[in-house]
Order: sequence, then C-alpha cells, then structure tokens
Amino acid sequence: MSRTPTPADALVPAPARASSAAPRTTAAAEPETTASPSPTPGPAASRASGLWADLVTSALLGTDRRTPPGCAPGSHAPTALLDAAAAETVRRRAGLRPARAGRRPEPAPEDCRPPLPAAAARRLMTLLADRPGPAGGRRGTAPDLMELLPQWLATANARGFAAPPQTLPALLDAARGRTDLRPAALTFAGPRALWLARLNPDWRFALRAAPGGDTALPGPDAADQVRRLWEEGLFAERVALLTSLRARDPAGARGLLASTWATERAEDRLMFLDSLRSGLEPADEPFLERALADRSRNVRATAAELLSALPDSALAARMAARAVTCVFLDRARDPAAIGVEAPHECDPGMERDGVVATPPSGRGERAWWLGQLVEAAPLGAWSSRFGGRTPEEIVALPVTDDWRSDLHAAWCRAAVRQRNGVWARALLGAPTAPEAGGPGAVSLAERAKLLGTLGAGERAEWVAGFIATHGLSEAFQLLGMCGVPWAPSLGRAVVDALNIARDAGSYPWSFSGVMGLAERCLDPSEAGRLDGLLAIPDEAEGASPGAGGYWAEAFQRLVTTLRLRAAMAEELGAAPEA
Repeated sequence: MSRTPTPADALVPAPARASSAAPRTTAAAEPETTASPSPTPGPAASRASGLWADLVTSALLGTDRRTPPGCAPGSHAPTALLDAAAAETVRRRAGLRPARAGRRPEPAPEDCRPPLPAAAARRLMTLLADRPGPAGGRRGTAPDLMELLPQWLATANARGFAAPPQTLPALLDAARGRTDLRPAALTFAGPRALWLARLNPDWRFALRAAPGGDTALPGPDAADQVRRLWEEGLFAERVALLTSLRARDPAGARGLLASTWATERAEDRLMFLDSLRSGLEPADEPFLERALADRSRNVRATAAELLSALPDSALAARMAARAVTCVFLDRARDPAAIGVEAPHECDPGMERDGVVATPPSGRGERAWWLGQLVEAAPLGAWSSRFGGRTPEEIVALPVTDDWRSDLHAAWCRAAVRQRNGVWARALLGAPTAPEAGGPGAVSLAERAKLLGTLGAGERAEWVAGFIATHGLSEAFQLLGMCGVPWAPSLGRAVVDALNIARDAGSYPWSFSGVMGLAERCLDPSEAGRLDGLLAIPDEAEGASPGAGGYWAEAFQRLVTTLRLRAAMAEELGAAPEA
C-alpha cells in the first residue's frame, strides 16, 4: 500500500497548540478539574498523549508501514488515520484552558522626521525586494539594486527622512544579512526599529548595533543615570554610553572608565580602551601610561599604539630615543646613506612600551623589533637626525645592507598612525613611479593606506595619475580609498582606461571589480560620455572570443545604473550628484 498522502505537518500543529495544557479526555468528562490551578495528568491523559504520538508516527512512516491505532491494515487505513486525527484534534482543543493574557506591548515611539516622498518610498521597496542572482551567473544589463541600497540610505539619512513603517521589517532583515548596512539602515529605521527588535529575537542585533541599544542614553545632565547605566548596563550599552560620552565630555568618559578599570575583564578593557581612539588628546596620556602596566598583552599593545599617536607623549619620546640609535646617517659613504643597526635584544622596558618580543613566523627578530621602534617614534624626530633634511630627501637616501624595505615600511605605518600627510606624500612619491612601490612604499596596500591621510581631492588626483600611467590592473585597492562620487578627473581616467582595455581585446571579466566600483562611484553626469561605448565593437585579431559583446553589456549596465542613481537622488529631493 502506498504511503498516506496526508503530510505529517497536518498533524503536528495540534500538539504544539495544546502543549501549554495537560491533555484531557473531554471537557465534560472531568468538570471538577477545570478550576484546578495545576492539574496532574492522569492515566487517561497519558493514554491520550500516547494515541497522538502513534497517529503522528503513522503519518510520518505511512500507513503501509505503521497501521494507525485501532485500525486493521488495508486500503481504508489512510482514511481511518485522518478520521482519528480529526477526532483527536477536536478532543485536545476542547481540553485547553484559557491562559492568562500577556502584557500588552507599549506603543511604538513616534518618529518626528519628515516622511519620505512617495516616489522615494516606492524606490526603497524595490531596492529591498531585490535578490542577488545565482553565484557565477551572467549579470546582464540590469543594475545590481542591492549594491545601490547603501548609497540610497546615505542620501536619505543626509536628508533627514523617516522610514515608512511598512518597510521596517524588510530593512531589519536586510541589515541582519549584511553587517555593512547596519549603521545606515538602523539610523534610517529610527526608534521604531528598536521597538520591533525587542519583539522579534531575529532582530536582536539591532539592540546591540544601534547607538544606545536597548536603553536610551542619559543626557549630559543625568550624572546619576550615567553612573547607574555604566555600573549595571549590558556590555553593548556600556560601550555605546562610553562612545557617546567621549564625544561630548572626553574627561568625563575617561574618569568613568578609570573608576571601574581594575575590575573589568581583559576583553572588555580592550574594547573600552579602543573607544579612546576617537578624539584622542594629550590629556589621555596619564591614563594610557597606567594601561601600559596592564595584565593583558593586547591591552598594553593598544595603549602603546595610542600613546605613539600622540607625538609629544613620554612613550613617543622613549621610542624616538631608541629608534634614532638604530638608524643614522652614514657619512663615510659617497653619497651619504642611511645606516641601520637593529636592536640585538628586546629588553623589559621595550616590552612595557608595547614592543612584542616574539616575531611572526618567517620574520627575523631584529627586523621585527626595529620596525616596531621606528613605527612608534614621532616622524618629526628624523629631520634633525638626518641633518635637517626634508621627508622627501630622507626617503630618497639609499639604505645600507638591505634594510630599505623594513625601514620604509615602518615609516609608512608611522605616517598612517600619526596622520602625517607630509611624510605620506614623500613615501607615496609621484603616481608615475613604478607599480611595485613608490620611493618608500613597498606595496600597493601600503600606498592605499597612505592615501587615506590625504584630502579627498588630492587623493583622487593621485589615483587618476596612477591609472593614466599604469592602467586599472593594480588600481582596485587605490580606488577604494577615493570619495564618492569620484572627482571628474578620476572618473575620466577610469572610463578612458576601461575603453583602452576594451579596444585591446582584454578579458572584460578581469575588470568586473572596477566596473562594479564605477557603477557605485562614478558621477552620474558621466553617463552621456559612455553612450559611444554601448555598441558591440569589431573583434580585433587576438581578442578574447565574444569579449566585445561582454564589454557592450557591461557598459550598458554601467549607463543604466548611473541614470538610476540620478533618478534616486532626484526622488529624494537632492540634486543629482555632479
């Protein structure tokens, strides 16, 4: 006999609904138990529970393998199973007792921000409903809407709009799946998103990720509330409180942290200490100096890193004194060169100041110690060490005994840590320098970090010059450091380089990453310049088969996306990016 066509889940909901009460034979059969606050299941209830379990087992296995209770095998068994399940369901429901009603949730808070324009609200629903295609599939000419959602959210937040209530569940689901969306999505969703998150465990992340989380942060005059939240709040609430207080009252935040520092867990001390990066100031030095004696190595290392970012700190002076004894001007050479004598040991004083004694696998001890000393030393110390030379002149000096890469890499890290644009420019060099690295940088990754110390305009001009010289093959990391929308010179350099690659018959999928960046970052006003690239070009000799069609498709998608971004900005009441 074939398995019963009735799905097992048709039976399962009944016991789930009845699970809060003990099963009973009938409501009328035992009226005296109705008033009992906590009935004790008797033999009849146990038999009823066993009967339901037998019915579920028969449904799962099929009536040909397990005959329902009280039924003979045969073709009528499936019908008998359904009849028995229906009767048992009614009987079990009749035995349910009314439960005490739960407390009604507090009303959702009001969101006083202006509502979205109708067209923008419709656009948001479209963006949230988009789903990525299958991995590895051809994208076609349709824009990737999910990749445009972060930009849409940023514009909506800048305009101060409130999220439509009906979009909040989809917004929370999107933020749950993509951590990069959470800050912007939760800011846009506003206080009602936190209200919803308290009612749905799937959205509890919002209480940890949103500023203030599950508890509104006390105002600047609520000293008692600040103290109570700091001493009794959850870890996420305490981090949010410290961050908020740090922004408006750095001394108060530092004092709050110091008051419980000795009793905090090591991992918590590390997170709290990291919050001092924002608004780091000389007044933080005494607290950070005390943290250098912390029991946790990670806490000590973070305190040392923060102190080294204060060029006038005592730790920076100690590191400079150590570093200048290791790096000197060797005048015996012609021309003069930089000589290096790396440390021969890592003494306790160095370790207290954050130098990690054990190098990573494959790294020499002396080079490891040297790099940490130079990285932590104030960059201003090197000009006097090298006879008043400028950073450009120092970086241009030859370095003896193959120490150049280690020394310059440490200077790169120091320039990034100390946000020193003068040294960053010297280490970057001209964008026309060889691809492997500038005068000081030893990798494109370091160049990207150095670019972060420069202003947005200077950054864009440097990357545009790099692309004009070297093309796009090595430019992806550098483009990621540039502001959105790209400056006109950078946008033109990217489009021209893509056109050159297309005419050369290169594989279009080799540039898919840059093309994706262009869709999100290119100024929408550039769409008109791309119309001439939409046709399928003649296939050049030696070109990749079918590459022309792929290029035309990619440029069509780029143009469509740029025009969509312009429409999005207009719907939000902002002038299109130009």
